[in-house]
Amino acid sequence: MRRVTLTQFLIEQQRKGLMGADLRLLMEVVARAVKAIAVNVSKGALAGVLGEAGSDNVQGEAQKKLDVIANDILIQANEWGGHLAAMASEEVEEIQPISSDYPKGGYLLLFDPLDGSSNIDVNISVGTIFSVLRSPEGSQTATEADFMQPGTAQVAAGYSVYGPSTQLILTVGDGVHGFTLDREMGSFIYTNPYMTIPEDTKEYAINASNERFWEAPIQRYVSELKAGADGPRGKDFNTRWVASMVADVHRILTRGGVFMYPLDSKMKDKGGKLRLMYEANPMALIVEAAGGAATTGRERILDIQPTKLHQRVPVVLGSKNEVELVTRYHLEG
Repeated sequence: MRRVTLTQFLIEQQRKGLMGADLRLLMEVVARAVKAIAVNVSKGALAGVLGEAGSDNVQGEAQKKLDVIANDILIQANEWGGHLAAMASEEVEEIQPISSDYPKGGYLLLFDPLDGSSNIDVNISVGTIFSVLRSPEGSQTATEADFMQPGTAQVAAGYSVYGPSTQLILTVGDGVHGFTLDREMGSFIYTNPYMTIPEDTKEYAINASNERFWEAPIQRYVSELKAGADGPRGKDFNTRWVASMVADVHRILTRGGVFMYPLDSKMKDKGGKLRLMYEANPMALIVEAAGGAATTGRERILDIQPTKLHQRVPVVLGSKNEVELVTRYHLEG
């Protein structure tokens, strides 16, 4: 069977009218950056890239060395190609407009360079998440206000997961598609066409150590799942929790499930744990494109109008029927 590369797939999407040449080339540049990050992740201690970087990110979280390396790789790969007006990273407080030394393009790129980086030192899967928006027409110099677009405005989104194999998952408006890196060839090969999330599931992912801080609707929902076949749901559920959003969402995209990082009393003043524009929006676009649902527990994530670059939100996403039940419990109070 003929193997289709990422480049061939993207060219075909362009021929179908689903994307222009600039967006196609931007996706290829991001994919090249992902391959470079994968090399650094795979070397681990051999390259001296494990451990703390000795600095904090904009959220006040200690950065890992690979956080900084992945961030630099994505910026350096994308700053000169002429496809972008600006970039924004979860690791950096302010946006990064494209230098006057390089041509400017019509897109904005947002990314979480290394999601789940607390898992790096114990060799558990981590990943990269990215989102693409159009730069507003008439904008001469990119500003933070240009990025304040709801998730429905995204023209593409994706993530990579650095596990036993490196995979790249993306959507450009026609379903969700998966690619696996052939290390010998150096190419991403199309391996998972039109990925879909089952509407029902028997798996859920949540950090159970925070149970005492959860709001009543989440406590009610999880207690019903834990009651299993003897409880109101009438079936047994399994818990799966990697503490790496890309790994947890990838499992759900592959076989179903529901992922929850809900609002709790510890994070209430911050609005939630996960970042709207770097994590929640791109993952919500992917999950919905695969037939799932994504809410804060009270509203659709993709409908939220951002008010600041590093805004946080609660996240409930995955198999549609479970997400809708969680949302109903929240709305019932």
